[in-house]
Amino acid sequence: MLIRMTSEPELQDGVGEPDGFQRLWTPHRMAYIKGENKPTGPGEDEGCPFCGIPALSDEDGLVVARGERVYAVLNLYPYNGGHLMVVPYRHVADYTGLDDAETAELGALTKQAMTALRAASGAHGFNIGMNQGAAAGAGIAAHLHQHVVPRWGGDTNFMPVVGHTRVLPQLLADTRKMLAEAWPAA
Repeated sequence: MLIRMTSEPELQDGVGEPDGFQRLWTPHRMAYIKGENKPTGPGEDEGCPFCGIPALSDEDGLVVARGERVYAVLNLYPYNGGHLMVVPYRHVADYTGLDDAETAELGALTKQAMTALRAASGAHGFNIGMNQGAAAGAGIAAHLHQHVVPRWGGDTNFMPVVGHTRVLPQLLADTRKMLAEAWPAA
């Protein structure tokens, strides 16, 4: 726990050379760094978490809302509190592979996500998009997913820029419940 801020080095035996940095330990990020829950291959039967999540309860899968063809789920490694993804149930990698009904429902749930995030957290704006393919930065390239990232004025500070650390004000389970309760009727 960070008790005080000081520019003086804090001497700690056995941790290397003293420096002027305080440490914010985020061991939960190690799962992301090690690639846990990443698919072993491109097929839906090769460990795709987006194919497995719909079989879980909303609470266990962090599912915020379910449609007929797509669902909204919280990101396990969020950029900001409330960062969620809209995901087709069908295992499809590319946006051009969606049929018209999936495309329409993906858009509708994205709009509903924005409405819920504004109501629940007062989001000032959003980053919305999808990374198509590993070369474009998709963490799970084999299963399409659209990110909906809420933003607030001044939400970028030194922690992600200098500390490479996100500070989230709420547990994911609590965020899921809050957004599910704020989700608008279809």
